[in-house]
Amino acid sequence: MTISFDQVSKVFADGTIALDNLRLEFNQGEFIVLLGPSGSGKTTACRILAGLEQATSGSVSIDGRDITKLPPRERNMSMVFQNYALYSHKTVFENIAYPLRVRKIATGQIDEKVREIAQLLQIDAFLNRRPSQLSGGQAQRVAVARALVWNPDICLMDEPLSNLDAILRLQTRTELKRLHGDLGHTFVFVTHDQEEAMTLGTRIAVLNEGKLVQFDTPKRVYHEPATRFVAEFIGRPAMNIIDGEIEAGIFHAGGFEISVPQQPDGPVAMGIRPEQIVLRDRATDDTIEFELDVIELVEPDTLLFVKNNEAALVVRVLREVGQLERGSVVHLELPRENRHFFEALNGRRRI
Repeated sequence: MTISFDQVSKVFADGTIALDNLRLEFNQGEFIVLLGPSGSGKTTACRILAGLEQATSGSVSIDGRDITKLPPRERNMSMVFQNYALYSHKTVFENIAYPLRVRKIATGQIDEKVREIAQLLQIDAFLNRRPSQLSGGQAQRVAVARALVWNPDICLMDEPLSNLDAILRLQTRTELKRLHGDLGHTFVFVTHDQEEAMTLGTRIAVLNEGKLVQFDTPKRVYHEPATRFVAEFIGRPAMNIIDGEIEAGIFHAGGFEISVPQQPDGPVAMGIRPEQIVLRDRATDDTIEFELDVIELVEPDTLLFVKNNEAALVVRVLREVGQLERGSVVHLELPRENRHFFEALNGRRRI
């Protein structure tokens, strides 16, 4: 089964462009993450796939069958919302059973299916409780169970973890990953949290201002960002970006120069991830001097905020740096294999 967005655009009545000519295709069984900041179009894309919003132009298809105009009930998709939308007057059992009763499944089968999915999600002990008697993590799992119990083709999730605290988010994220592996269903997961995207997705669709800017595996999105936006959006801390210019194979920025053979001349932004910068104990031919401005201890890492005239970097190191203090001179190496270059005008990655 192939799910396709073909030049899908969505313009709201006030003129807001939520999606701009979206082209996206993925396969059955994938865990697709729609990732982007607020207003990037990720939720709109999810709702158009569900049939809860109508595209202004373009089409959505499954295995070549156009479903753009189909009502939600005919798409064989389920959805988990941010607020879970559980029925407060029904027990957990009845909340999970509801989509089966609507489809007139036999009572015996309903009991079997509800208990099976509840056991899989480790909520079988709560079947007689009401939503008000559940923790946030338990309520979230009930919402997922209700979405999956009737075996839909696709399960859509719109920021389902955003209302949970940090520990519950981590636990639930792990459960979703396990659940996807056990069931093999197609999941489409909307989030603005790049850590969730990197850990959950088989592929990530990064959106910005209604446009798809990169669609790839988490590893490639992290190590080969297609644009400056992706480079800065993915990663904690974000990728360091230094604006400068290349002349005759030399990158000039602020108070330093660095050799960049095979890079064409012109204005450019050079990027490097904090953990890929090497802190040396002394100056070498490959190091650049920076002044240490701030030290942040984020066990087990240490973050060094350094500056050199107009250039500022964050360095992430996993070793003792107790001898360093604010104002110290540090010697940094920016390994050639870890540098990224983006066009100054449009932010696209240089090959």
